[in-house]
Amino acid sequence: MKKEINFNQIIIRKLIKTKAKTPADLAEVKRKTAKKYKISCPSNIALLKAYHKMLRNRRIKKSEKIESLLITRPIRSLSGIVNVSVLTKPYPCPGKCIYCPQEKGIPKSYLSGEPAVERAKRLNYDPYLQVKKRLEMLETEGHPTDKIELRIIGGTWSFYPKKYQIWFVKKCFDAANQKTMGNLEKAQKANEKAKQRIVGLSIETRPDFINIGEIKHLRKLGVTMVELGVQSIYDNVLKLNLRGHKVKETILATKLLKDAGFKVLYQMMPNLLGSNLKKDEKMFEEIFQNPDFQPDFLKIYPCALLKNTLLYQWWKKRKYKPYTKKQLINLLISIKKNIPYYVRIQRITRDIPAQVIVAGPAKISNLRQIIVQQLKKEKWQCKCIRCREIRQNYNPKEKVYLFRLDYNASKGKEIFLSYENKKRTKLYSLLRLRISKIAIIRELHTYGQMLSISEKKLAPQHKGLGKKLVKQAEKIIKKEFSFKKIAVISGVGVRNYFRKLGYKLKDTFMVKSWKF
Repeated sequence: MKKEINFNQIIIRKLIKTKAKTPADLAEVKRKTAKKYKISCPSNIALLKAYHKMLRNRRIKKSEKIESLLITRPIRSLSGIVNVSVLTKPYPCPGKCIYCPQEKGIPKSYLSGEPAVERAKRLNYDPYLQVKKRLEMLETEGHPTDKIELRIIGGTWSFYPKKYQIWFVKKCFDAANQKTMGNLEKAQKANEKAKQRIVGLSIETRPDFINIGEIKHLRKLGVTMVELGVQSIYDNVLKLNLRGHKVKETILATKLLKDAGFKVLYQMMPNLLGSNLKKDEKMFEEIFQNPDFQPDFLKIYPCALLKNTLLYQWWKKRKYKPYTKKQLINLLISIKKNIPYYVRIQRITRDIPAQVIVAGPAKISNLRQIIVQQLKKEKWQCKCIRCREIRQNYNPKEKVYLFRLDYNASKGKEIFLSYENKKRTKLYSLLRLRISKIAIIRELHTYGQMLSISEKKLAPQHKGLGKKLVKQAEKIIKKEFSFKKIAVISGVGVRNYFRKLGYKLKDTFMVKSWKF
């Protein structure tokens, strides 16, 4: 063990001495040193541990470049936050969808083999342990964990008992705070100043479970984004798949959520029974042409044919046919071509283990990568937020421009403000402002390598772009709409940020008012 530790330290010193800058430099140093000492190449995690130990013992000086090189899967913190997914316990679901699997001991629609499911099973679905262990792993991999987007998944959240929901969310906050508080409100208050702050919280639910009472409850929990299982916007398709609700519920839920300031994510499912390629393509066009929809985020989950579902029986009778790989890829490329600048495609395909999928292209786990390669061949770039995030491409000398995009949605006006480069290929920061009966900021986000709350280095974060966007939003509502106040659906961990900008906590929102 001693030899291995010394070997890791030798590599760290060589990386510093050779001024390694790229992953290729790192690989070369590892390979040459391993060959010289006849030892297998260590993992980046092992090297990072050695680096931090040397740093603590003052044997080396801090090197941001080395830290950056040794981060495992750097993309996990390149959107300015780290995502932590926490799975709820198995519980009955009100839905009877024909495509949905039900595995014993797992929340409906989830399966063994999915990474988040396996973590939750090992920890007996304990929310505290799930958050704690995930944060520990991210830190071990070299990621800052100061800003957490907490994603609660599993079944229909709104169908779980309210008492369980409150307990579950409180335990998540306790884990981030690294201490147990007396109740949820106290846990949230503690998180405002904690080292690891929950800056966003999302849940999954059905459109027919969203009403005013549910919205008030979600805000007390600290929820800032709702993932709606929309799947289709055609009543005949929803009915055929036994979805249990109609399109009108999706339209109402979208409006109620946006009016309350929530970010809205649609989970969409092409290749459902009763649909076809032409209908699916039209569906995604209508989502962004019809003001009744206009989601902020998309998850595109092509229907996966699984053995323990009713859809499997339709397939055996040859009444259902999955798309071919080529058909699905062409459909997804067509969808991407029509995505507006204000939408982020969070995911394309689920982490369903390929071995349980009976047939169809849902078996392909790297669909996004295949599509990106195809776009490069065709020499065009998707306009979605995820494809334009600045990530590691930050150049402090590159000029940024303020862009504004207005569009009507859910009987209100949406104003999308962003800082981008001139060609709009690099997105630095964005703000979503909604004007209905009130003016409310639904999202403020600066992209690029995540920095700890007190850290200052070469990255878009902490450069004042967010503050400039907030000032611009305030200017718009004063001059163009004569509103005397503005609200923000702030994550609990971001409340102090808005306090510094003159906002005060009122109920569960941060509010700022003024006199003309």
